[in-house]
This record gives sequence, structure tokens and C-alpha cells, in this order.
Amino acid sequence: MLVAVQSPEGTKRIECRSNESIVSFLTKVKGAFNLDSTFTIYKERNRKIPLLSSDRKQLVNYGIKQGDTLYLTFQPTNSENKSSPEETSRRDSDVLSLEEDKVDTYLYKQNGSIQRERDPKLCQHGPKGKCVHCIPVEPYNEAYLHEQNIKHMSFHSYLRKLTGGIDKGKFAALENISCKIKDGCKEHLPWPQGICTKCQPSALTLNRQPYRHVDNVVFENPFLVERFLNYWRCTGHQRIGMLYGFYEPHKDVPLGIKATVTAIYEPPQEGSRDFLRLLPDEKAPLVDRIARELGLVKVGWIFTDLIPENLQKGTVKHIRNINSHFLSAQECIMAGYFQNKHPNPCKLSPDGYFGSKFVTICFTGDANQHAHMEGYQVSNQCMALVKDNCLLPTLDAPELAYVRESSNEQYVPDVFYKVKDSYGNEVIQVARPLPIEYLLVDVPVSTPNEPQFTFFADASRKPFPIENRLLDGQVQDFPHLVSYLRQFGPHQFLEAMSDFHLIIYLATMDLLPLMDDLGSLLEAIRNKDRELAAKWSKSERWATVEHLLDSEGTPPPPSENARDGTNDTSLWICRHCTFLNQPHTTTCEMCSLPQ
Repeated sequence: MLVAVQSPEGTKRIECRSNESIVSFLTKVKGAFNLDSTFTIYKERNRKIPLLSSDRKQLVNYGIKQGDTLYLTFQPTNSENKSSPEETSRRDSDVLSLEEDKVDTYLYKQNGSIQRERDPKLCQHGPKGKCVHCIPVEPYNEAYLHEQNIKHMSFHSYLRKLTGGIDKGKFAALENISCKIKDGCKEHLPWPQGICTKCQPSALTLNRQPYRHVDNVVFENPFLVERFLNYWRCTGHQRIGMLYGFYEPHKDVPLGIKATVTAIYEPPQEGSRDFLRLLPDEKAPLVDRIARELGLVKVGWIFTDLIPENLQKGTVKHIRNINSHFLSAQECIMAGYFQNKHPNPCKLSPDGYFGSKFVTICFTGDANQHAHMEGYQVSNQCMALVKDNCLLPTLDAPELAYVRESSNEQYVPDVFYKVKDSYGNEVIQVARPLPIEYLLVDVPVSTPNEPQFTFFADASRKPFPIENRLLDGQVQDFPHLVSYLRQFGPHQFLEAMSDFHLIIYLATMDLLPLMDDLGSLLEAIRNKDRELAAKWSKSERWATVEHLLDSEGTPPPPSENARDGTNDTSLWICRHCTFLNQPHTTTCEMCSLPQ
């Protein structure tokens, strides 16, 4: 009979007999995985029934039969790493109690079946009956997905498909792809002197991924997008931002997941009209920590690729389409890099993770020459190729990638993809070069009909400058902090502090960094607790900041017209091209149309 053994390094099929001794079976497992370290095999996924090494006990004594799956864990062998049984149990418990996203935990418990109403033309039964025309269908039902124009099923629908059927997913395994030679093989010399089938990675045939980990990306209000896009409008240079928000169930897709964006952080970078380069960011861990305490996570990244077509009309060029490319190979590699840095926790994978929810948003021109957003993810196959440094961009064709060839320094497995020839027959091609369409998964992007505001936003007040913008009037410094806070009254402290960019500045400002003192304030912002925010404003550290603000001086008093309310000091957005204009202008600086 065949028994599957799952381990952190993958799954192996072991041929054995039901009356085979446990010692003999463990020897076969050790040879199949080429193990030198101590290991334990459990019958159950929860590691409660270990297979104890014994000549007298057989597999049949543990109730192991054809097609069962066993679970292998490694244990340290050197004495200094030995731990007590309690510590070992705690460590195994930590592996099992993998901290998954709350949305995954919620969707695991949902039935997912799609309810259908009684069809008056086809259903010949009473109102309480069910037939093939009105019984609930599974969330992965192809006819339903096609009818609803859903291009990719959700990840949890895919899991439901794997774990459905008679065997209840007994043979389903979410194994991560590896393109590297396995370490520790002693049957041959190291590469390039030798390689064997046991440690050699398998060839990879690329397929379009039928599911996606995120089914929709929503920016909770247009103000977020406008502030990010304003940098390009002012300079003509491209820009990158990191998206922070949260995941929640998506009601329009069966068992779907929606990523809601609440803030855009702009890391240090260099850019021009034609290129972007990210710079080292020492503040990145701190920004992640602030977001985590606000109940947010990093959900993706966004970048612009906008080239003006007509400055008077405010149009941009339509450069990304089916005849050119949607994402370039370099951008696919970048997306794969980010997705590998943010893997998706998954309890059904032996590694504890599978795929990624990290999304890529491109701000570019559409067919009507208007700026719009397009969302993507790269497939798990692309993630593996990027992780193991197998994928390269091409020099002069952005729509094509190139798989490395094996060298003395690195072995690269064969990578293929299928195309149809002029006769309609499938032909296998070597991925040198490779159309990047095989690596992409589309993700819709939208904004809600009714804007939501996790952080305070008011068009009548000038917002606090965004970080890492080296523009006149948009640099984060103490004078801008003074002018920003003077816009709020004494009872509007919570509103004044509810700004993601302001919190980052307060946590990292050179004069008096407050990161270690922001705990209560972040809790107040997360829960919109006005009393807790007011209590924090009376702390000793904030009193020191207020003293520095007072020493900086007050801004000049407003004019008489401003006191009368006849002079609006707020910026205004052009309704034609959405450019953000200064308050003293009556015509748009971008398209020259009247306010």
C-alpha cells in the first residue's frame, strides 16, 4: 500500500505493507527524505499520536491503511538544543496554532454554498421542494462563476474544491514550489559536479492560476488616491507607495476576500518620468509597528506610470493594453519579491504558508486616456521563480520575461509553457523568453459609493505633509507641524492626531521622537476614543511638545476677509481633471478651465 508522509520539506509517498513493523517503516521514511536529524512521525495533524519505534508494533496496530497521510516533524540532535517534553509540546503547539488572518479563520467556518431561488419555468415541485435546477451549488461551480462573470475563483473556494469529494481532500496538499537543489544529499558531489533525481527540482510547466488570494481592492475614499496622485501632477515624476489597510470578506464573490486600503505610505525613493528606484528605508519596521497597533497591515503596493497626452485637457497616454503589456517583466519580478516577503499563513500547507495576499496596483491611462488603477497579483509559480532567482527581465521587450539557464553557480530546472499553433494544437515551449500573461492574476480595483474615513479628512483644512516628498511646502518639519495643529480647536485633539503621516512623523522626529509613548494614542485613534486621546494629550511628553510648539511662535493672524468668512483658505479640486489647486486661483493650473 501507499502512505503519504508530509514534512516541512514536502510530501513523499512511501510504499509499505500493513503488517510492516514501525522500525522498518521509519527506516524507509528516513531514506526517502534523506534524513540525518532526529524526527517523529504522527498519525494525526495535531501531533497527538506519535508512531513509536518498535519491532513488535505494526502499522495496522495504529489503524494506518492505504492512502492515509502521516505527519513528520524534525527535532534537534545536539545536546545544547535538547528541550524538555513540555517545551517540545509547546513548540509543536505553536506550529499548529499558526496565526492566520482573521478573515481566513472566518471563511474556513462558512458553508460557502450558493443558494438559488425556485425557477418557475423549470421547477415542477412545491415551494418547499428542491430539484437540480434550484439546489444550492458549490462556490467553485464553473457555470455560476461564468454566469456572474467571475474570472478567478476565490482562494477559499479553491480550498473547498480540493477538500471536497468522497476523500474529503485526503490526497490534497498545498505544497510550495521549490526551484533549488535540496541540501544534504550525500550520494554525489555538490553541483556542478553532480546531481541526482532525489535532490533535483522538478521541471515546471506554467499554467494560468485558476484562483486568486484577493478578489477585490477598495480604496476607502478618493482623497487617498488624490493625495498620492498629486505628486505626479506637481512634478511629472512617477511615484511608489505602500498600501496599508485590512482584509475582510467580499460579499460579491463566493468565499471571497476584499482588501480595503486606508493609508498610503511613501518610502524613500528616486524617480523621474521614466524610472523609479526604491531606497533603503530605516523607518519601515517602525511604520509596520504603528500600522499593527492601529489594526492595519500592509496589503500591497502602488506605483504610477503616467505620461501626459494633452496638458490642456488633462489626458494621459494609453500605453498598457493587449497590444503592448499590462505589467512589465521587471514589475512582475518586483511583485513576486513583495509577495514572497508577505506570505499568506495557511494551516493546510506543511510549511505553514501558501501564496500571498499582497496586491500590486498600477496607476496608468485607460482607453479613454484618463488616469485609472489596475490591480494584479502574480501566481504562486511566479513567486517560486522569483524567490529562487530564476526569472529575469528582457532588455527591450517589457512584455517578456526570461528564465535563467543553469550555470556553475546555480542549477535552474526546465520551465515550459503551452501555446496553440495555427492548427489549434497545443505546443510546449521553453520559457526563454516567456510571455508574462502566464504569471498574472487580475484583481479589480474600486472606490465605494459612500466614502469611508479611518483617518480624519477635512477639505477645509490643509493636511499634514506626506513623508519623503522633497517638494517646496510638502516637507515634514516642525514649522509644518505647528501650522497643521493650529488649524484645530482645543476639543479636536483626536481629529488632529488621526493622520497616518502625522503619527509617523511624531514617532520619528529628530527633536523628540515619541514612538515609545504613542501606545495609548494609537489605541484611541483605532477605537475613536475621544476621552483616551484627551487623557494622552495631558501626558508629560506631549506637554514638552506643546512647549516646543509655543516657542516656535504662532502663525500670523488671519485677514479681516478671512474673519468674515469671505476668503476660503482651502485647496479646491478641479472637477474636470481633479487637479488640486491653490485657494487664490480661480482657474485650474493643470487644464486652465474655470473653477
